[in-house]
Amino acid sequence: MPSFCACGMLIFLSLFLISFTPHCNGGNILVVPVDGSHWVNLKILLEELHARGHNLTVIRPSTSWYISEKSDLYTSITIEMDEDLEVCDIFERASLLNSFKCIKKFLSVLFQFNSLWSEVMNQILDDQNMVKILIASQYDLLLTDPTMPSGAVLAKYLKLPLVLYVRWIPRGEGHFVLTPSPLSYIPVPGSGLTDQMSFIQRIKNIFFYIFTLFQQNFIFLPIYDDMCNKYIEGGCDVISLLQQADIWLFRSDFVFEFPRPTMPNIVYIGGFQCKPARPLPAELEEFVQSAGKHGVIIMSLGTYVSAFALTQHCELKCIFLFCFSVQVIWKHNGDRPSTLGNNTLIVDWMPQKDLLGHPQTKVFVAHGGTNGVQEAIYYGVPVLGIPLFFDQYDKLLRLQERGAGKIIRLADVNGHSFEQGLKEVIHQESYRLNIQRLSRLHRDQPITAMEKAVFWVEYVMRHKGARHLRTEAYKMPWYSYYSLDVLFILLSVVTVLLLSIVAVFRFLCCQRQRKIKTKQS
Repeated sequence: MPSFCACGMLIFLSLFLISFTPHCNGGNILVVPVDGSHWVNLKILLEELHARGHNLTVIRPSTSWYISEKSDLYTSITIEMDEDLEVCDIFERASLLNSFKCIKKFLSVLFQFNSLWSEVMNQILDDQNMVKILIASQYDLLLTDPTMPSGAVLAKYLKLPLVLYVRWIPRGEGHFVLTPSPLSYIPVPGSGLTDQMSFIQRIKNIFFYIFTLFQQNFIFLPIYDDMCNKYIEGGCDVISLLQQADIWLFRSDFVFEFPRPTMPNIVYIGGFQCKPARPLPAELEEFVQSAGKHGVIIMSLGTYVSAFALTQHCELKCIFLFCFSVQVIWKHNGDRPSTLGNNTLIVDWMPQKDLLGHPQTKVFVAHGGTNGVQEAIYYGVPVLGIPLFFDQYDKLLRLQERGAGKIIRLADVNGHSFEQGLKEVIHQESYRLNIQRLSRLHRDQPITAMEKAVFWVEYVMRHKGARHLRTEAYKMPWYSYYSLDVLFILLSVVTVLLLSIVAVFRFLCCQRQRKIKTKQS
């Protein structure tokens, strides 16, 4: 009898615990990522989706830098590629004469990336066995980074709901193809402008917008035109495919961005990768604590910076000769520059988020990448920015406008300007107070950005899409979107009416003159 009771209690307890276990209906997600820092960030979202029971399949080229072929997190589909990509020597930008060369070189690198992913998709869609495998896998949605928008073509071909993990598309910032974007107060990326523009600045903004259209229509979109016409029935263009996406997981928020119009299917997840800082490895913690009351400076210039270019750049060699007692941790792949002092620790990798969350960290020296800027806001660390290319100046400008960071242009970097910039950011308390205010605003949300991202991915799976949140404006021709056809008709009607009135008056006047002449004769 006692054993029976014990057994009954065990069964009851098991059922009780099971009833409180969260139910997980695992989905089947196809992922088309972008390499580099984009993948580093996206992988954090994939880890959370995997932890919630979803099955992930990642398409990767064999030349991928960071996307491993074998992983416990996902199943990979590797497409063999011969072409490898080169890192741009962005430090040529320190010269005004060379800045145009660097822009050309950087666009060339982006062109290579897009060409590579176009070739990946062509290989997949030309392989009937691969297509059958993808169809048989019965994916619930396709998650892709539209910086390389070939994933959108694949989603259209497989008739899958599409979720974009986005900030950038080939044309530039993603908002500009989906939401109303008045150029009078919305700065175009690369313009270096804020939301308060003078007349001359608005002219500049329009010219930058025209450049983005040129970049889109003549450099990037032709790469995908043949693919769309070949594989999509009735043809299409990549921009319209992106506009048809069910949900845009947008890696930003309005603590950071200037206010602007938006759409109901844009979900802002800026800083979703951030979590409370974990303890540092013992050796790193010892180095940080050795700084005492002076604290530490963290420096990282991102993924695409050539170590050789950095160490060979004569203007940059001297910036690390710090004249004050602050410890420096510098993420740098390459030989240790001979000019560095004992206060600088060189690492080829560092737990950046854990360092930013450490109370000893005083300043973050950064290039202005999306990940680094969002992490600086989350952990409340002021930024000394050295923008290198593309939109990095614009992102750092948003921090500078809010008094949470300072920018030194690459062409102006030398030992004196760098030291003065560091001293200003460290010793002026306003920088830390302002970034900490942004941090409080960013964290004050009903749910975390990660929870928001996962919810909307699962929402799309549950409802087989989110078409009710999607604007149909993309189906309209440009003249209808701006109501130019309506304006033309209204102006035509008014013109005809006015001309008719004038004609009637002229007729009446002529009739009267004839009568007068008749009477006089």
